[in-house]
Amino acid sequence: MGFTVAPVKAQIDLSDLEKIDIRVGTIVSVDDIEGSDKLMKLTVAFGDHQRTILAGMKQERANPKEIEGKQALFVVNLTPRKMMGQTSEGMLFDIGYADGLTPVLAVPEQQIADGARAG
Repeated sequence: MGFTVAPVKAQIDLSDLEKIDIRVGTIVSVDDIEGSDKLMKLTVAFGDHQRTILAGMKQERANPKEIEGKQALFVVNLTPRKMMGQTSEGMLFDIGYADGLTPVLAVPEQQIADGARAG
């Protein structure tokens, strides 16, 4: 695989990292967003509630619905963002996209309670 590792970003304080709320959620459903070439609408269960999270994965997977039922990591304390008439209430935390690789989900090694915090 022709991959060049990116340089490590500038150091941050632990207090900066503690501002990011990363949680485990189960992807309940993956739905198409009509008119978008990239976005898919994920409904994600976080234990005590569900959220809509939009992810630009339409062209990254032959079958985006293959991730339904899987647990993954999500950033849940981003300001809600409106895209294509839908509101995204977080961000899927995936691996590879920033490096031009086909992204994969960041997943817990075994089943854990939805809503559990990373860190």
